[in-house]
Amino acid sequence: MDIHRIGVIGCGLMGSGIAQCAAESGCDVRVKEADEALLVKGLARIHGAWDRAVTKGKITDDQRQEWTRRLQGTLLFTDLANCDLVVEAIPERLELKLQTFAELDRVLGPAAILCTNTSSLSVAQLSPVLAPHRLPHLAGLHFFNPVPLMPLVEVIRTLATNEDTLASLRGLVQKLGKTAVMAPDAPGFIVNRLLVPYLLDAVRCAEQRLATVEDIDTGMKLGCGHPMGPLHLSDFIGLDTMQSVAEVLFDAFGEPRFKAPALLRQLVAAGRLGRKTGSGFYRWEGEKRQEALPL
Repeated sequence: MDIHRIGVIGCGLMGSGIAQCAAESGCDVRVKEADEALLVKGLARIHGAWDRAVTKGKITDDQRQEWTRRLQGTLLFTDLANCDLVVEAIPERLELKLQTFAELDRVLGPAAILCTNTSSLSVAQLSPVLAPHRLPHLAGLHFFNPVPLMPLVEVIRTLATNEDTLASLRGLVQKLGKTAVMAPDAPGFIVNRLLVPYLLDAVRCAEQRLATVEDIDTGMKLGCGHPMGPLHLSDFIGLDTMQSVAEVLFDAFGEPRFKAPALLRQLVAAGRLGRKTGSGFYRWEGEKRQEALPL
């Protein structure tokens, strides 16, 4: 099945990035949020990116207008009824995702594909609220932040996902100009299974005063050729997201390397969540990282 109409649940950093890429690829996109304020903020993020691209000469004003026509916001699940695919991109809370999937299952057509952008939960955990006919059309579609720039998408199949669904998703990923890898339906999939322990170890190094925040990041950038250091990346991801993913992986595998360090929990409890709150390991001004903050 060719995918032309896409719904996105959530217009935060991930949801807005997915919606932006889908509209730019020629799809008609409906993005749903829980309230008007969140929807306005998310759509403004997308339109702001397109405005900046026009100013810099990267796209034409005609392109911006075409993409804008393809993108609509809504507060209603029923407005997604005609979508070929819906991607859920809401917080990593299983009960919230289950409620969302139950609503979507009621309004979507029988052939519609239903995907989650979860970074840590098993996709099959969402199955109990779906009708039996929906299960072959359930899969994971895990994008990476920032979605418009990151070229990878993990496609996750459950034991019930059929080949037509996987082929449609691989075709969509290609249409978005990205590369798909097939990942197992296990917590963390491929990338986070490897990445999260590395980031948590970097937090432990800072916690134990092995080196300064700046030197830990500089060491991994220049010593290993990484585009950004692990503490910088943690701020970029969101320290609350990091903690949530760590908790899911620790619950699933029980391995000490997945346990959230005390320092990470303290920063989250203090509201220092990284870039999105203006402070984490570093101080942030908008998208720009500033100096490291005291720990």
